[in-house]
Amino acid sequence: MAAVSPFSEDTLPYAPDAADRRRDHSPIRFAARVGAGIAILVATVLIVGLGPFLRGLAAISLLSVLAALVLAVIATSAAAWRWRAVATGYGLTLSRRAGFAAYYRSQFLNAVLPAGILGDVHRAWAHGRDQARLGIAARAVAVERILGQIVQIVLTLAILLPLGFGSRLVPLVWGAGAIAAGIVVMAATAVALPRPRRLLRQEYLLLRPVLARPAALLTIITASVVVVASHVALFLVASLAVGLRPDGAIAAVGLVVLAASAIPLNVGGWGPREAVAGAAFALVGLGASAGVSVSAAFGALALIGVLPGAVVLLVEQRRRP
Repeated sequence: MAAVSPFSEDTLPYAPDAADRRRDHSPIRFAARVGAGIAILVATVLIVGLGPFLRGLAAISLLSVLAALVLAVIATSAAAWRWRAVATGYGLTLSRRAGFAAYYRSQFLNAVLPAGILGDVHRAWAHGRDQARLGIAARAVAVERILGQIVQIVLTLAILLPLGFGSRLVPLVWGAGAIAAGIVVMAATAVALPRPRRLLRQEYLLLRPVLARPAALLTIITASVVVVASHVALFLVASLAVGLRPDGAIAAVGLVVLAASAIPLNVGGWGPREAVAGAAFALVGLGASAGVSVSAAFGALALIGVLPGAVVLLVEQRRRP
């Protein structure tokens, strides 16, 4: 019997049927996510007021904009490198230039569209259309983002846990530790059940082509660390812009805020990020208003940093017949 390729969309054990796809992409679920992001943002404004947001936006300078553009180039290059490592593991082709441009475009769309993931959806669709393998391209993008977030979470805990004890970061460490413990308990409970265990085995079989290559793993980890470092550096730039002296405590808070930015309940990135920034700054004794101001400056600088993605989008639209 001829061997069946594990990457054929027709043989993917996780491939949903048409009804599942309609449920997964339900406008109601999308609206609920966006609505949750708006609710979190409004609640933050009601607690700290509109002033901290305006102060953060007004603090942006030409120097901070230049820093944002440079750091965005570094982060985008590293993220595109990670995507290429995953995509080639699934047998897809992706040039450095195409990957870099597509990642810039996806970051811009993530920043200006609700939910914060539509740029990744577009990136997967465009790459899958070019490769005539839409299902595998979508999986490659999803795996690339998930592995990046896993590295980010592990790196955040690895830095916070030894740094926090005996310092003003203790409340932050306890909060991060509680969240991590909850995730471990939920994961262990899910693995103990037959159906989740079967799904995890299927996922592992699909991830094996990437995870079984030491060079690809090293690339993914290295690129993810560079991405996180670039974003933390931008957070420090934002804190400097609003008049705070960047130090280890603010960098640690930045790691927590970046983790919150990955929550898909936002409006163009705004929502949980500002709420968590206010709470984290309050926990370390810097004040919730300062945290919201830094987060607002960070959000604006992050948007400015990915504006070249709009140029990529416009050029592609003009070239398209």
